Amino acid sequence: MPPCRPALIALVTGLLASPVAAHARTPHTGTATPVMLRHASVIDGTGGAVRPDTDIIIQGDHITATGHALHVPAHARVIELGGQTIMPGLVSDHSHVGQVSGTSNGEVNYTRANILAALAQYEHYGVLTITALGLNRSPLFDDLRREQHAGLNPGADLYGVDQGIGAPDGVPPENMFHLGADQVFRPTTPDEARAAVNRMADEGTDLIKLWVDDFRNGVPGAHPLPKMRPEIYRAAIAQAHLRGKRVAAHIHDLADARALVAGGVDILAHGVRDRPVDAALISAMTQQRTGYIATLDLDEANYIFAEHPEWLEDPFFSYGLSPALRQQFADPAWRRKILAAPLTAASRKALALNMRNLITLYHAGIAIGFGTDSGATPTRIPGFAEHRELRLSIMAGLTPLQAITLATGDAARLMQLSDRGTIAPGQLADLVVVQGDPVADPHAFDRLLQVWHRGRQVTGPLPGQTQPQTQFQTGQGTTGQPPASP
Repeated sequence: MPPCRPALIALVTGLLASPVAAHARTPHTGTATPVMLRHASVIDGTGGAVRPDTDIIIQGDHITATGHALHVPAHARVIELGGQTIMPGLVSDHSHVGQVSGTSNGEVNYTRANILAALAQYEHYGVLTITALGLNRSPLFDDLRREQHAGLNPGADLYGVDQGIGAPDGVPPENMFHLGADQVFRPTTPDEARAAVNRMADEGTDLIKLWVDDFRNGVPGAHPLPKMRPEIYRAAIAQAHLRGKRVAAHIHDLADARALVAGGVDILAHGVRDRPVDAALISAMTQQRTGYIATLDLDEANYIFAEHPEWLEDPFFSYGLSPALRQQFADPAWRRKILAAPLTAASRKALALNMRNLITLYHAGIAIGFGTDSGATPTRIPGFAEHRELRLSIMAGLTPLQAITLATGDAARLMQLSDRGTIAPGQLADLVVVQGDPVADPHAFDRLLQVWHRGRQVTGPLPGQTQPQTQFQTGQGTTGQPPASP
């Protein structure tokens, strides 16, 4: 469920009106002129050590060479990046599109302009591939997914689930999120569940999504919503596997995680947040090769902006805010209400457990991806949420290098995307350049200098910048160093 903000719609509208975007249906990829990024430190997304003084050559939309003191190709554009760090573009395994505008949720927000605006915001934050896990509408989602794969529009590449499957009158709650009936299937029998899977498979969905949760979210005394019955989700999982589709499940509680893994689910799309994970779950996940996405930012986003109104003055953060959201965060009454809400206390506990469980599963060797549920509610801000997730992963106990690998190579691997997430010849030229060394200083994650998507430099300014960083020269020339970010 994402935010589409007026500012973002204006960005996309402006792009479509510009001479460059007049060819928005022309593949949005790199040119034939080689590009050489020179003398940078490189984090390659594999988990290997940082490679100092490394060159990267881009031809078209792919990386053609990496190494030290490479020969400069004829007519190449050369960009000097000494003292800076290049890492792969971030990959989100759990986001949503078309669900939010400003401070509101609802089916009215599921429009082409809104989705493209959010994809543009992800791209500017260096999140270059997202998987939208459900609540999508066909044929618009299917059309946009094909267009983003082909590079026909600016913005992040788009994968995901079409509608998804929830319980009747259950999660995701239609009234709370103002959903349309065509945004989620709610089968009452195993046959209806199988039919819903077939419908999504016929539409070309990348995965099948299930919501198995009563939506109490750890709030004492909260009224539970109806939860999907085991015979329904087992039928859906079995049918999905017959159709060659993996299944990701929304969960909150350990008991549901256990039951779904036993039922053959492929990915737990949220972290376990009510109890510590135990040896039985770890053993079952290991045997079933079940993947895991913690989405730490999900619970923190319920309260963190009420705690930190000073963030409104941070250009890296404020880049992602609509005027309506900025006004809400600045409202002292709203902040008091959020901080006093029972959900805030529950969310703090859930985040602490989620962080602990992430580290336990990581060290147990479970396949872990990267996602935030960004775009699901107004406070889960596309692009910013992913940078916050990196920081939370480190606060949980990962090293900065492990967190970067989780958000790049590991995230791509969980989604079975072999052409991105790492820096190597033959990979897509999806790259993020940051000022400084994020392994030594995680604040460097937020000092974006350049974003390269399929070999094309994303036009700025990027979050935290006051002007675009587009300087380069041809041949043996060098660029000037960009100004420091705030």
